[in-house]
Amino acid sequence: MSRPRRKSWSSEGRLAWALTRIITLLVYIFMFAPIVATVVLSFNASQFGGFPMTGFSLRWYEVLWQNARVIEAFQISLWIALVTAVVTTLLGIVTAFALVRFDFLGKSILGTVVILPALVPETILGVGLLILIKAIETPRSLGILVLGHILLALPYVVLIAQARMVGVKRIYEEAAMSLGASRLATFRAITLPLLLPAVVAGALLAFTISFDNTSASLFWRPAGVETMPTQILSMLKTSISPEVNALGTVMIVMTVGIPLIGGILVQVVSRLKKRTTRETAK
Repeated sequence: MSRPRRKSWSSEGRLAWALTRIITLLVYIFMFAPIVATVVLSFNASQFGGFPMTGFSLRWYEVLWQNARVIEAFQISLWIALVTAVVTTLLGIVTAFALVRFDFLGKSILGTVVILPALVPETILGVGLLILIKAIETPRSLGILVLGHILLALPYVVLIAQARMVGVKRIYEEAAMSLGASRLATFRAITLPLLLPAVVAGALLAFTISFDNTSASLFWRPAGVETMPTQILSMLKTSISPEVNALGTVMIVMTVGIPLIGGILVQVVSRLKKRTTRETAK
């Protein structure tokens, strides 16, 4: 009596796993099929994007390169993303160090306030900051746009640095300070190298969040200024041309390729350091 039950339960389990795999596969296809179609159609020789393709061509990338508005939007997005990455990395490392290593009044409140922008939808943050700008009668500017991007990216950098900081043992810092090193020298020589993977990961993530931001930039950008995502939206209002597919492909390469390259570089550097340490020990 017990054996048939085991067989029926095992067959039902296999059926459930098969359905789970099929649903997961369909979800991934639904998510990534538009991205693949955008990349493929950016190389279509025809002016009317669609399948089947009439031929392979880099024509639309050449047209994109000659578009002054697109180049200007790319430069603005790149500048904003670089500033956001640098500022959020510095603030995130310092904040994570303070939250992990020190006990002070209002520590829990500071941690909650720092992480809060990641819990609130970007649209609500965008509308709220826009209302605040109107209330204090301050015109929208690139400075406010950069501050908004820093506000959005800072929580993620703090979380990454904080997770890494917890794994750094205090005995290394205490040993350096017991030998006469100041706290600043200990942080620069001991703590910061151990936090290097978190620093690189946080900077790349902040760059990606800023460069790819759409909803908040729509509220905070000054009049006449376009970032790459808002430029794509403005181009889509007129027509869906292969030039938009080419611009979307550039965005995909920037937002996906840079973190991958950064991760590979971090792994290579860490392996070189391990080899150097082993050779020095020998």
